[in-house]
Amino acid sequence: MLLLILTGLAWMMQIMSMMKFLINYGVKFSSFVYLTSLMIPFIISIIIPFVTFIAIIFIYNKMITENEITVMAASGLSPWQLGKPAIKLAVVLTILHFILSVWVVPSSQAMFYSTQWNLRYGLAHLKLQESAFTKMANGLVVYVDNVSGQDLNQVMLSDMRDINNQMLIFAERGKLVSTTHGLSIVTDNGSLQMLGKNGFTTGTFDSFDMDLNLVDNDADVAFRVRRIPTIDLLKNLVSQSDVHRHKKTLVELCTRFINPFMNLILALVCVLILLKSSLLRRRTSFAPAIAVLSMAGIMATYMSASNMVTSITDVIFVAIGVFLLLFILIGLLIKK
Repeated sequence: MLLLILTGLAWMMQIMSMMKFLINYGVKFSSFVYLTSLMIPFIISIIIPFVTFIAIIFIYNKMITENEITVMAASGLSPWQLGKPAIKLAVVLTILHFILSVWVVPSSQAMFYSTQWNLRYGLAHLKLQESAFTKMANGLVVYVDNVSGQDLNQVMLSDMRDINNQMLIFAERGKLVSTTHGLSIVTDNGSLQMLGKNGFTTGTFDSFDMDLNLVDNDADVAFRVRRIPTIDLLKNLVSQSDVHRHKKTLVELCTRFINPFMNLILALVCVLILLKSSLLRRRTSFAPAIAVLSMAGIMATYMSASNMVTSITDVIFVAIGVFLLLFILIGLLIKK
């Protein structure tokens, strides 16, 4: 229930942050909802460890305050036996988190960025109206007499975006083509008028291919490491020459292979502190606060360490540290 609530809240925040995209590019609401829903696996992979911790601390603290833990301990159950339900839950969520991080999140992120690009600059974004002037960008206007899919008849294109290279095209036919750089329009049997630094130029053509250049100048062309499949990520790790991309790849490997085990660590920290303080038969009012502070310290240390890795050796050291802490917590819980 907590996972669903927090995921829903995070998804709504994602929708609000992308509302500008919906307004500026005029995409369908259904396409917009589909686009934002592709972020849900990534959101879940982030909040699972915290959800695990909150759920366990809530249930066990409730059982402690109602003296249920005390009764079960008096009947002969050890801290390890009392903590087994929480550990089993953490194991299940660790497996789920691992599947999400290694397979589901990269696939959904690849679909997210691909869909986002198509809605912004691809054919899915472009909607030309028949017998009407369509403003495709500031200074770029297209008139089409008839539209049949991507085939256009009686085309007029006015491109005044560059004051030093203004262009006016008339053509009998045209066709919209989607490329890796954005949309292009191929026109046949037409005339061209151009006004530039060298004066006014006019002429005719049999075929003219024009890149509409609708991609924003400040479009995000950053290295999207989250959308790379895990196998490709491992293959490219050795051959990656760019230092910045190499570091981002190492950080992503930590996220995919080490992050899931934080579910177990946070569960063990919570159970260990609450149960040990309860079984000491002392005041336990500060135990939840101590558990929360411990969780914050562990997560802050881990996130700092994982974001500072610069080599495979650093990744191995972070993994060793995580598993060492995991075994220490298990040993403390088993110890009577």
